[in-house]
Amino acid sequence: MKNAIVLTDGLLMTSDAKTAHGLIRGTERFNVIGLVDGEANAGKDAGVLLDGKHRDIPVFATMEIAIEQLEKVDFLIIGVATVGGRLPKNMLALIYEAVKKGISVVNGLHEYLNDKADLVAIAASTGAQLIDVRKPKSRADLHFWDGAIFNVTAPIVAVIGMDCAMGKRTTARMLKQACISEGIKAEMIYTGQTGWLQGGKYGFIFDSTLNDFVSGELEHAIVSCWKETQSDILFLEGQSALRNPSGPCGLELLISGNAKHVVLIFAPKRKYFDNEAHWGEIPSVASEIEIIEKLGSKVIAVAVNTENCTDEEAFAFQTAYTASLGLPVLLPIQEGVAPVIPLLKALTK
Repeated sequence: MKNAIVLTDGLLMTSDAKTAHGLIRGTERFNVIGLVDGEANAGKDAGVLLDGKHRDIPVFATMEIAIEQLEKVDFLIIGVATVGGRLPKNMLALIYEAVKKGISVVNGLHEYLNDKADLVAIAASTGAQLIDVRKPKSRADLHFWDGAIFNVTAPIVAVIGMDCAMGKRTTARMLKQACISEGIKAEMIYTGQTGWLQGGKYGFIFDSTLNDFVSGELEHAIVSCWKETQSDILFLEGQSALRNPSGPCGLELLISGNAKHVVLIFAPKRKYFDNEAHWGEIPSVASEIEIIEKLGSKVIAVAVNTENCTDEEAFAFQTAYTASLGLPVLLPIQEGVAPVIPLLKALTK
């Protein structure tokens, strides 16, 4: 794997840095050796800042210092996912500096580096790559839904959330890893740029795909994965939420992806969609479960995003929702996902 530093430029401890958060927690595509976030967090370990776990990823105040102190930097990864996928202006100058030094840049935003002619020219002269992960596929490479999904015999589990930035990808990845550790052949279908950055082999970028082909690309990823790996179980990374008005999403996984099992994630202290009061209140967990089950799928467990919760509050929520919902309630960050493994094993028999 090539060495990479991740750029968050002051946004590390915000939900906008969820790409960086994923890379800090693990990737099989890059060797993350540092993170650039500004003075406030310089000298600290990114893993400790994120969730209290030391991961030997030092935080640097500037990119210049990071490049100077680290042995070899091959890639600079843009570690933020902004609203609308816009590239923060203050990051652009840093990207130019990296490319001038021959450092390749990986960009997961909708604003493409390869559309900037002067940057492309600099990259050509220094040998740096400009990788726009979210650039749409050409029409010739897209797939239309054709019903092949109904041939898949492995159980398909969708990991969906009740809002954006809930931890869907992280939970799906944890479920896959927990299954593998128990001898269950498991794979995850990524649907966002961070899943690819973390080394995902099967998937597509949902929000960069022409709407007409979303169902087909989802089906193609699932069917290809199942045929090539013969996995016992498949996990689908969800996007946004069923009822988030800024980008409702999830029906595709249940209907076109034929996911008959769901792990649903919610944040008990988050009241409004995307924390925007005028977007409306997030509905109850029970009502979301009702909708999912009316669509023909079954919620087998719920998981709690414990943002703004103390550990004491997190465990109290777990107890309360276990009683009210009658379902396993996971605390992925505090306890992992092992409690749901017996249920997943049962699905594969």
